[in-house]
Amino acid sequence: MGSYYHLAILFLLCCSITVAHTAARKLTALVEQQPLILKYHNGALLKGNITVNLIWYGQFTPIQRSIIVDFIQSLNSHRASLPSVSTWWKTTDKYKGGSSALVVGKQILHEAYTLGKSLKTRHLLALSNKVNGLNSINVVLTAKDVAVDGFCMSRCGTHGSTRVSQGKRVTRSAYVWVGNSETQCPGQCAWPFHQPIYGPQTPPLVSPNGDVGVDGMIINLATVLAGTVTNPFNNGYFQGPATAPLEAVSACTGIFGSGAYPGDPGRVLVEKTNGASYNANGVNGRKYLLPAMWDPQTSACKTLV
Repeated sequence: MGSYYHLAILFLLCCSITVAHTAARKLTALVEQQPLILKYHNGALLKGNITVNLIWYGQFTPIQRSIIVDFIQSLNSHRASLPSVSTWWKTTDKYKGGSSALVVGKQILHEAYTLGKSLKTRHLLALSNKVNGLNSINVVLTAKDVAVDGFCMSRCGTHGSTRVSQGKRVTRSAYVWVGNSETQCPGQCAWPFHQPIYGPQTPPLVSPNGDVGVDGMIINLATVLAGTVTNPFNNGYFQGPATAPLEAVSACTGIFGSGAYPGDPGRVLVEKTNGASYNANGVNGRKYLLPAMWDPQTSACKTLV
C-alpha cells in the first residue's frame, strides 16, 4: 500500500500548551536539536515530464475544478509573480534526478456516484486505473459528500502505486487520492482555514479562493504530489518506517510561513481586499496557501515567506 498523508502529528503537536512550548524554546539553548533528514533509499523517483490525469468522483462545480486545475498548471508556470507556486515546486528539483514537470492530462467526471458514496481503498484503485499511461500520476478527487475509508480518522489524502501492463511489459503507475473535507472534518483536513478540533483555538485564516473545502484540498494535494514524485514506490526519500513515512511535505506538517509553531501556521501574506491568507501566486490570478517543503540542500523545512 502507498504512503499516507497523516495529520495526527499536527494535532498531537497542537495539544501542546503554551507553557510547554515556552519551556521547549528555553531548552533549545541547552539541547542541540537534531537536523531533519529524509534518507534516500535508492529507489526510482518521478522525474521529467509527467502527465497528471484527474478523476473527479462526485459533484464538483466548474469553479472548484478550475481552482485545482489552475494549481497543477501553476506548478511549472513562470507567469505568476513571486512568491509563486512554481518556486515552491522547484524545491523538488533538488532531490536526485532533476526536475519534475507536471502537466494536466485527461479529466474524467464520475458525477453519478457509480461506486456509491462510501469508498474503500479498492474503489480508489479502480478509479485510478480508469486511465493508463507511462510517466503519469492518476489523481482521484472525491466530493464533500463522499466518505472514504480512513478519511478524517487517519488521512486526508494518500498516494501509492499499482502495476500496469503495457503489452508484455509490466510497469508501476503512481496514483493519488484527496478528499474534500468541507462537511466531514474541516478541523482536521482544512486547517488552518477552519478551527482545529484539538489544541489552541486561534481564529482560522480566510481561504484564498473562498472555498474552505477546496483550499484545504490544495494543501493536501500539494502534500501528496510532492510525496509522489520524491517517494513514488516507497523506496525514495522519507524518514521513519516505509509503512508510515515522513515525506517531502508531510515531514513539515503545520508549517506555512516563517515563525510557525504548533497551532500557528506562521507568517503568511494577506490580501488587502478580502483578508484572504496565502503564500503563493498561481496562474489566472489564483492565490494559494502551500505547506513548507523539506529542502535536501539545507535539511530544513523551506517556506515561501
